[in-house]
Amino acid sequence: MGSSENAPTTKVSTGDAGYVLEDVPHFIDYIHDLPTYSNPLQTNPAYSVVKQYFVHEDDTVAQKIVVHKNSPRGTHFRRAGPRQKVYFESDEVHACIVTCGGLCPGLNTVIREIVCGLNYMYGVTKILGIDGGYRGFYSRNTISLTPKVVNDIHKRGGTILGTSRGGHDTLKIVDSIQDRGINQVYIIGGDGTQKGASVIFECKQQKEKKMMDYPNKNQPLHPQRDGVPQQVLPTFGNAPNLDQLKHLKKWKEHNLHPELEVRRRGLKVAVAGIPKTIDNDIPVIDKSFGFDTAVEEAQRAINAAHVEAESIENGVGLVKLMGRYSGFIAMYATLASRDVDCCLIPESPFYLEGKGGLFEYMERRLKENGHMVIVIAEGAGQELLSESLLSMGQDASGNKLLQDVGLWMSHRIKDHFAKQDKIAINLKYIDPTYMIRAIPSNASDNVYCTLLAQSAVHGAMAGYTGFTIGLVNGRHTYIPFNRITERQNKVVITDRMWARLLSSTNQPSFVAPKDVAEAKKEEGPATGLLEGDNSIDNNHKPVDGKAK
Repeated sequence: MGSSENAPTTKVSTGDAGYVLEDVPHFIDYIHDLPTYSNPLQTNPAYSVVKQYFVHEDDTVAQKIVVHKNSPRGTHFRRAGPRQKVYFESDEVHACIVTCGGLCPGLNTVIREIVCGLNYMYGVTKILGIDGGYRGFYSRNTISLTPKVVNDIHKRGGTILGTSRGGHDTLKIVDSIQDRGINQVYIIGGDGTQKGASVIFECKQQKEKKMMDYPNKNQPLHPQRDGVPQQVLPTFGNAPNLDQLKHLKKWKEHNLHPELEVRRRGLKVAVAGIPKTIDNDIPVIDKSFGFDTAVEEAQRAINAAHVEAESIENGVGLVKLMGRYSGFIAMYATLASRDVDCCLIPESPFYLEGKGGLFEYMERRLKENGHMVIVIAEGAGQELLSESLLSMGQDASGNKLLQDVGLWMSHRIKDHFAKQDKIAINLKYIDPTYMIRAIPSNASDNVYCTLLAQSAVHGAMAGYTGFTIGLVNGRHTYIPFNRITERQNKVVITDRMWARLLSSTNQPSFVAPKDVAEAKKEEGPATGLLEGDNSIDNNHKPVDGKAK
């Protein structure tokens, strides 16, 4: 792989019957002769009753569990959990925690459980909270965290550390980590944050060498070979000149994932990511924390819309839920509610006018029931908005800024029925998105956050780095950063879960038969999907090029 100084690689091991392990980095990959220590859990009274509390080094978790009898064993990830030997002594550890991006239920729970896990399980006392996201590293804002400080924070929404988008300057961040003597970094954030975390590790550890060589002149840049995100490529054109390459070098020096830079400097620093996205759009993992809470809280808005709609003649309740690129919250909230007549998500294009369109369906539904409820994800129908409304740029995290499709939709529905002069509707528009983001996590998410945090602590203490923690088929695993940042998880509209929704709402699919056929071709064989998973990961291949 060209320009390997900055190109992320995955440790891949193969075994019998098509077994593939996509492993995560470890200290011993780039620092030799490190001492190890007995895990303090061996003498922890809380664990004395546990029959087997150490994870075997060869334990792995299969990514796909629905297979045919002759199927290859496929891709596996390293199982998370405590190891018999650790690479840190308790008084040696100086940990820090940072939260980045938007709010999500469960952030404070993750913070609390990292602090309590480090302290109660491993005797760590030096833990810092980085205030205000990535910028807090180089503006030197910190909060000292102890079990007493974080004792009740799980009962509050938001994050006690503060958060921000952007502000990712790799050199400043790693300089701060090195200056403060930090050797464990816990990064809680979405895919943009995890990309920021992953860059730190993969660079080769040559301290005297310049951080980046120029890519070859007069040839197109490549995202993997040259370490340039896809969205940045247009800036440099097909064949960048020398001035552009100098600009690229400066850009890369300040935008690489800190993990890459940590490894380049040969630092004994464990970088662990806890993936956070309320939209549940991170691939590979079963679900992200906060998702269950979001679905549960969305029920309140849907119920309110239903009460409003059925309490008046031809009432229409319109609810906008989160889901910039993925409609999981809208889909699961609709299925859970059973009061929704139509669910619109980004993955399923729809149209308003004409035969089979939304307006025709609304007219029929109102004649039959006298009221209806529509749920729309924030990213749905963006192609229907005018071109002028779409050109809004990006936020500091690189997310495309979207127009308020719910407000736009409410106006279109009102205008349509006003012109028809057949049915006088009463529409109520409800947007609970920021209310949902700001609430504390529910019981289910609290338990999930606890397990994620403790698994991250176990991994860092065991010397693993450059990993994110996630639930795969019900087991907590250590996943390479690049696997969760390579794409976004999306609802598969040819999957059984979406079919269940259509049968629940009785809405039209808005999809032409030829589009369904094309989608099925792209998604590959049905056996590649876990029942009910409603996500697709059939196109991924390990770096050795072998198909799973």
